[in-house]
Amino acid sequence: MARRSLRSVTANSLRRVLRSLPSSDLDEGQRGYPRPQLRRDTWYSLNGSWDFAFDPEEQWSHPSEVSWKQRIRVPFSPEAPASGVGHTGFVRACWYRCALTLPPRSSAERWWLHFGAVDYAATVWVNGLCVGSHEGGYTPFSFDITPYASGTVCELGVRVEDDPHDLAKPRGKQDWQLDPHSIWYPRTTGIWQTVWLERVPAARILRVAFTPNLARWEIGIEAWFDCQRRNDLRLGVRITSRGAMLANDTYHVVAGEVHRGIALSDPGIDDSRNDLLWSPDAPNLLDVELKLWASAAS
Repeated sequence: MARRSLRSVTANSLRRVLRSLPSSDLDEGQRGYPRPQLRRDTWYSLNGSWDFAFDPEEQWSHPSEVSWKQRIRVPFSPEAPASGVGHTGFVRACWYRCALTLPPRSSAERWWLHFGAVDYAATVWVNGLCVGSHEGGYTPFSFDITPYASGTVCELGVRVEDDPHDLAKPRGKQDWQLDPHSIWYPRTTGIWQTVWLERVPAARILRVAFTPNLARWEIGIEAWFDCQRRNDLRLGVRITSRGAMLANDTYHVVAGEVHRGIALSDPGIDDSRNDLLWSPDAPNLLDVELKLWASAAS
């Protein structure tokens, strides 16, 4: 299934409309799906041109107060030439805004807004309402924006605060001086990883972890779910390697979780399971497909 992306209608328009990317898993910036696990078909990249404004005096507290005078190309920081801004001075606070037209969804589905990383502290508004904030320039974060995006048009606003002279906060090797010196790199402010929207069902897989046990040739799986407590949920786990089936099991979801061990079949003396092991010479990875559903008997 082809992914979908969002782009501007005109250079001066805030509204964005959906367009297909035929036979491609890339967004308009040639970036693929932004998360290595729990990949879903119903995702929409928000990378591209946004309204942008510097707030050097930190005078604004709401997107409606901002004097929007610039455009920026997300997900490049305003210091980067690729952003279209290329400002290398000190930036204490800045603002982002974009508007988009949401595709249809069922009443049970939810909209999740994802940020790959925003340096350093971010506050997010949807249609003028604050949905939450996040602190930390290197970690992803998400918000359920369904209650705030009741119509078809959704306007996003983001305020970013990143004091370049605050030496106490984690900063990697970003320089606090005007020009990079010694081992310190040029500063990075604001959105610097992919922003994307995801349509998810009411019951969804929230997190999954795998633990190998080579002594027992077993794969431990732990899965956590975002859903109401119910007794009829099932998790299907299908594991393959180079097209060969290793396991195809179904488990009951108990108290919103699954914790199980999947034993791999012993083929005998010529143990082909050794071919599953990863090494630099043979970087083999296993493919796992997870499916969550309610039992037919419910």
